Amino acid sequence: MIIVFQTVAVAFAMFSAVPVPQFSWNERNMRFALCAFPLVGVVCGLCWMILLFLPLPVFLRGSLLCLAPLAVTGGIHLDGYADTCDAMASCGDAAGRQEILKDPHCGAFAVIRLCGYFIFYLALCVTLTPSVPAAVCAGLGFVLSRALSGWAVASRPLARETGLAHAFAAAADRRIVSRFLAGLAAAAAAAQIAAGGVAGLAMAAAAGLTLWRYIYVARVRFGGVSGDLAGWFLQKCELWQLAALVFCQLLEVGL
Repeated sequence: MIIVFQTVAVAFAMFSAVPVPQFSWNERNMRFALCAFPLVGVVCGLCWMILLFLPLPVFLRGSLLCLAPLAVTGGIHLDGYADTCDAMASCGDAAGRQEILKDPHCGAFAVIRLCGYFIFYLALCVTLTPSVPAAVCAGLGFVLSRALSGWAVASRPLARETGLAHAFAAAADRRIVSRFLAGLAAAAAAAQIAAGGVAGLAMAAAAGLTLWRYIYVARVRFGGVSGDLAGWFLQKCELWQLAALVFCQLLEVGL
């Protein structure tokens, strides 16, 4: 039980801003840390489900929904999203884009894309109609995005032999971790479909298409998966799942 607790603590210490006991990272407690990564999504999902039903003005509730994942994660995935947006805007080769990913400075394209991201995400949060199926599907979306992100790190070729993605992949039992996360992703997608019907199916499809795009971009434009790209994928996966949910709601009411 101690090693399980340490494994979960390592995952939360790396991928969230939730206060947890600090342990020295070692081969034992990092072996299955990626398997615990989706638990951060559980926390995000629970926060979302609570906020969605608060009796607040629509715009205020939407703002809280928009910021809740950022509060839980501390922005670690948004950092990767911003870096990747800068690199994607480059006309250089894969090696040049990798250098941009390692640059600690924030470029113009990162700022522009972040602004666009939050405007769209906020609009979706404000437009979303609260309902139990919508809350369950949205909550599961945070788990699904992290299961897919962890699966890619554990199963796909890495761009370089340095960085956090390499550290977690190198320490992991990649065969077991990738199979576990693939099974968890399939279960989360099935639960979305069971809870939301067509909307749940649309969300699962959006996640799958985003994953396909991520793997393609990582291979062709960056030479493999990295931590920044994993963050970029996770943010896009959550955004497009929410967009699919809201779009299905709008179709239901004839808009």
